[in-house]
Amino acid sequence: MTKPLVTVAVPSYNQARFLNEALASIFEQDLPVEVFVMDGGSSDGSVDVIQRWEHRLAGWRSRRDKGQAAAINEGVARGTAPYVCWLNSDDWFLPGGLNCLLRELESQKNAPAAYGRSWNFIEDTGKRFPVWVEPFSERRLALRCIVSQPATLIRRSAWETAGGLDAGLHMVMDYDLWWKLFKKIGPLHYVNEFVAVNREHDLTKTRTLRRKHYSEAIAVVRKYHGSVPLKWWLLQPYAVWYKALRG
Repeated sequence: MTKPLVTVAVPSYNQARFLNEALASIFEQDLPVEVFVMDGGSSDGSVDVIQRWEHRLAGWRSRRDKGQAAAINEGVARGTAPYVCWLNSDDWFLPGGLNCLLRELESQKNAPAAYGRSWNFIEDTGKRFPVWVEPFSERRLALRCIVSQPATLIRRSAWETAGGLDAGLHMVMDYDLWWKLFKKIGPLHYVNEFVAVNREHDLTKTRTLRRKHYSEAIAVVRKYHGSVPLKWWLLQPYAVWYKALRG
């Protein structure tokens, strides 16, 4: 049996309507993967979806847990592959996306992770547009999250050096991880290819918890960068209040 190259943790909670598409997109990648579904005790039929894929999964569980970041850490820890990532159950990989990231990361031996481009898909309109992603620099990372989470692949060694995700964060655990990887190891490697899709819908946390998302992000910037660029304060009214009014 071929040893897995990538461990994929799939955190999920009451996302039955999206979960099948997410899992299908992982198993359609042309490389050996081990997939762990970490379900938080869903009551919407998610377990039925998981059981349909059980023969392909390396493991799964469905019970109340300590949140998304803790669930991802658990899933990654259960795997053994040299590269790791997580895919939220409402997102999906594009065909060949993981292979693209793997090739790039294998060619960049000093990079802790590789990240590509992704589409933001608006569920209620069916429209999509590119997520803001750009080549890595500390200055730009301090201004905004320039790394798209579903379009990222990480070396397991780098993940372990960084200590995985901060389970105390609920909104910006990915942003915090990019900073940790950079500070402990070095710059992340940018790949100018579309590799994944980020789905935005009525229950997306960035829609429903804007104020918490913004406050966590500012705290992360201050922690790793030492100061918070003026841009964060100038855009706060738009990012938190105006967007909330628009829905």
